[in-house]
Amino acid sequence: MIDTHCHLDAPEFGNHQAELIQAAHKAGVHQMVIPAVEVGNFAAVQRLCAQYPSCFPAYGIHPMYVARAQSDDLAVLRHYLTTHRPVAVGEIGLDGFVASPTLAEQESLFIVQLKLAREFDLPVLLHIRHAQDQVLKHLRQIKVRGGIAHAFNGSRQQAEEFIKLGFKLGFGGAMTYPRALQIRQLAATLPLDSLVLETDAPDIPPVFLTRSEPNQPAFLPKIAQALADLRGMTLAELTLATRENTLNVLPYLNR
Repeated sequence: MIDTHCHLDAPEFGNHQAELIQAAHKAGVHQMVIPAVEVGNFAAVQRLCAQYPSCFPAYGIHPMYVARAQSDDLAVLRHYLTTHRPVAVGEIGLDGFVASPTLAEQESLFIVQLKLAREFDLPVLLHIRHAQDQVLKHLRQIKVRGGIAHAFNGSRQQAEEFIKLGFKLGFGGAMTYPRALQIRQLAATLPLDSLVLETDAPDIPPVFLTRSEPNQPAFLPKIAQALADLRGMTLAELTLATRENTLNVLPYLNR
């Protein structure tokens, strides 16, 4: 299995990355994508991925960190994209749920990062909250080589638009809650070749965790089983399909 989105450098994990990665391998999760969220953690993500061959970096400035960005951050991002062989640009996007930074402030940095992804011919890892249509607008204007709409929670029509633009849709812990009717309906009925698996560790805990317990990549098989059950598939069938989907959209994982 491939966890397409986990933040193993997060402070919640302290210095226990080795144990977390070992637990993931034991559970059958053998590749993990580690997206950065701001220039301040680029080096930590790079070191982690250099130390553990099953971890693969993505570099970008998350919309909720836009206010902390400095004038030379885009130059630093360009340097990392040039020299550190990421699998994607990310985590980038728009967040309409927060009041600050405003969407206008987020959009200016999002547009530049999309242009960098296009320049380097890299897919993007998208954070989208209450801003699906705005993100789609920019993706139509700035053509990139696809990517993943992480923790997808839009409508079916929006899902279909992302798929048309070459994106896969990430499903994780939110899908495991029986009351998450819309997300579960999408997970059950969208084309199988549009789905990828993720944990967003340490965030988005699945239903079987307590709110105080951080999520981790080792829980991905139980999340995957929930998706397999929704689709009436075996876990093995789902694992094979979502792995192929992930490698199609993030080809540098094959390195």
